Amino acid sequence: MTNPNFDAYAVLLPAIDDLTLTDPLARFLDEGGRAFLIGETRDEYVGRAMSEARRATETADVICNLTQQIHDRAGPALIALDQEPGGICRLHGLVAELPVDLNSTSTAEIECIAFDIAAAARGMRVTMFLSPVLDVVTGRNPWLTGRTLGTDPDQVARIGAAFIRGVEKAGVVVCAKHFPGHHDIDGDPAIEVATVSGRAGDLDPGRIPMRAAIDAGARAMMTGPALVPGMDPVMPSSLSAPTIAALRGMGFAGLVVSDDLDAIGTLRGERDVAGAAVAALAAGSDLLLLSAANDLRDIRARILAAVADGSLPEARLAEAAARVRALADSTGV
Repeated sequence: MTNPNFDAYAVLLPAIDDLTLTDPLARFLDEGGRAFLIGETRDEYVGRAMSEARRATETADVICNLTQQIHDRAGPALIALDQEPGGICRLHGLVAELPVDLNSTSTAEIECIAFDIAAAARGMRVTMFLSPVLDVVTGRNPWLTGRTLGTDPDQVARIGAAFIRGVEKAGVVVCAKHFPGHHDIDGDPAIEVATVSGRAGDLDPGRIPMRAAIDAGARAMMTGPALVPGMDPVMPSSLSAPTIAALRGMGFAGLVVSDDLDAIGTLRGERDVAGAAVAALAAGSDLLLLSAANDLRDIRARILAAVADGSLPEARLAEAAARVRALADSTGV
């Protein structure tokens, strides 16, 4: 028997930029939350590097203190962070590093180092990486500068798949991103309304690494925060039923994770975060990334109201929550 109150929290992935479990977040876990993102500050996100102050003071023990609190309250949980090959490395010097030139690094070496990185993270009771970035950028992209793996779809597929196999072999869940790919985008969807150019066929090269990620065993996939008219001319990817259906049509049966619902590219000036959460669930998203600064109780109330008025089927909410719980339970932490 499902409990919609608990289900509505189970589908949320609140992000923090420090290592403090506040009282509201503790209640979130006590009342059904099963996922948590250890994020970074905006400056760190933009700079693609953790601050000197963080690197000097943040130890594995400090991270373990937070992850232990989360698991103690929630049981097995999806504790996620960005640990991107060639991009944001949230665990900075606490884990091994991949070579800078991944194009000339062997597949076996990438897989081996990825395993070591994930094993160290799992030792800190981290259970999910929001990586790798698989977007094949061939035009403008002010959003993903410094975070992508190249412009050759086959090489991105090779590197990404090797990373995924290594991480998953260590027991850490991979969430590959950002479906359906952002080859040419006219802005940064984190801070402005942005649109991916081109028609449906222009997205085909970007699907090569996405398909490789699925074949490599990625248990989660993240949709993007921008409008991609080649897939859906109305709704941004994380709120787009046709986009998520296309991902499922590629044979992906795992967890569909939305990108940041706070992103201006997702809100597009006409909806709030709670409204985006309802739309994302209705479209087929299972786990919803959003800032922990949001009023999570209000978002839960809006989700429950949508269930009550029939705009969000209760079965869809229950399905998403069940996927989150099953994946969290599978981590064995």
